[in-house]
Amino acid sequence: MGTPRSTATDPSPTGLRNSRRPPFRPYPDAHAAALAHALHAAERGYSVIPLTRTKHPAVRSPHRGHPGTPPCRGACGRLGHGVHDATTDPLGIRRMFAAAPWATGYGIACGLPPHHLIGIDLDTKHGADALTALRLLAEQHRFPLPPTVTVRTPSGGRHLWLTGPPAPPVPNSVGRLAPGIDIRGAGGYLVGPGSLTARGRYVLAPGAPHVPAPAPHALLALLTARPATRTAARPTAHGEDTPTVPPQPAAALVRFVRSSPEGQRNARLFWAACRAHEAGLDAELAARLLDAACSTGLTEAEARTTLASARRR
Repeated sequence: MGTPRSTATDPSPTGLRNSRRPPFRPYPDAHAAALAHALHAAERGYSVIPLTRTKHPAVRSPHRGHPGTPPCRGACGRLGHGVHDATTDPLGIRRMFAAAPWATGYGIACGLPPHHLIGIDLDTKHGADALTALRLLAEQHRFPLPPTVTVRTPSGGRHLWLTGPPAPPVPNSVGRLAPGIDIRGAGGYLVGPGSLTARGRYVLAPGAPHVPAPAPHALLALLTARPATRTAARPTAHGEDTPTVPPQPAAALVRFVRSSPEGQRNARLFWAACRAHEAGLDAELAARLLDAACSTGLTEAEARTTLASARRR
């Protein structure tokens, strides 16, 4: 019988398995550290899964290569269903990490008890200034930004952890609230602090609380609102329905555009114009937003094109 081929899980020179040899791990220290961090998070009530260096679930799906298989969320009893495998059980966590020796990080499932975690991902890529956008939203809708668990990402962004009620579930979204703000809710996960990725390590921000704060009610309303039903209707004296729009501080929108850094001027103008349109203030604010955009360095033609795009949207 010929000698078996060497595989990724069998690094011996001859290709023969040695039962006394530990499992092959491309990043043994990172793997062990990720497992330790994941177990610690589970002790605090967070359900976890192992992640690869590219931040994807590390355990491969048992249904790969079987087209037409009905969607499975773990009912088959095998591992490999992503966030649906998330658990706080130490034995279950060790089993998942043993099945994925290439894992160098871990994910924390959002929306699950006891914390019903909500993740606010504040991005900095492509010139985004998501933290400023979040502060503007807080000013517009009059809610505080409480001190909470904050995780720094390798790209310079931040993950803010908040807790929410069991219902209604907070959906995942990308850029719906503002450019650069992504939401991780039910069915999503956050990269846990201590994870090593291809771009670097996720770490807890110094001085930040170690317990996530409750999400403000006004922010929860934004996160759970349906995009098509942001305005309510109220009857008039003639029995007709007219839209009732929450007040938008015009000065805050203009200030948001005027303080745009280079690389994000069009994105901020577009976002502010959309908010003004939703509030029925587009005609009133068009000239002020145009002036603010031009003060940042945009040409009048560029600014008018962006305003027109927002109106069409």
